[in-house]
Amino acid sequence: MNQLIVIVGASGVGKTTLARALCQNSNFAIAYEQHAERPFQTLFKQDPKYALANQLDYLLYRAEQERELRNGSAPALMDGGLDLDFYGFTRLFHARGWLTNEEFGLCQRFYEHTRRLLPAPDLIVSLHISEETIRQRLAARSRINIADSQDTATFNAFIADWLQSIPNARLLQLDVSGESPRYAKSVRSILDRLNL
Repeated sequence: MNQLIVIVGASGVGKTTLARALCQNSNFAIAYEQHAERPFQTLFKQDPKYALANQLDYLLYRAEQERELRNGSAPALMDGGLDLDFYGFTRLFHARGWLTNEEFGLCQRFYEHTRRLLPAPDLIVSLHISEETIRQRLAARSRINIADSQDTATFNAFIADWLQSIPNARLLQLDVSGESPRYAKSVRSILDRLNL
């Protein structure tokens, strides 16, 4: 079964940019977080009643991506992923009141059952950057964002809570505040950690 590396962090932190930079430096199979292609994303942005459908769709989609990547022939890389979607976005949407307690419980049952069926990522790369930088990046984006810059502190707290349960051998935390557009330092740190 293939090695799986996931890049996690708040919306706007640079997960996709770093994933692309890694792919330019080594041979990874990649799965990106998709937005326009997800059937409930636009509906949820327009009406919070679609929060449950959106979250279950994303959790299932990310699990399907993981399974496909694990069965491939190259080391696997994801921006975001199943765990980030649950511990970050599902918890945030519950905190915002977009998911009821019962709906959150359903998402949690689905996530926990799915994670028992799929091995946990081999390496979690957690990115950090200032909230002001995230605010500027999100304001400049043209894609759909349900979480906005006002959610960053709450989202980061949920992620930090989850990451406390991850053994150091499976976690790499990177401050990308001073990174170049090609993420040269972070790419080197990750490849060194993977012995690539």
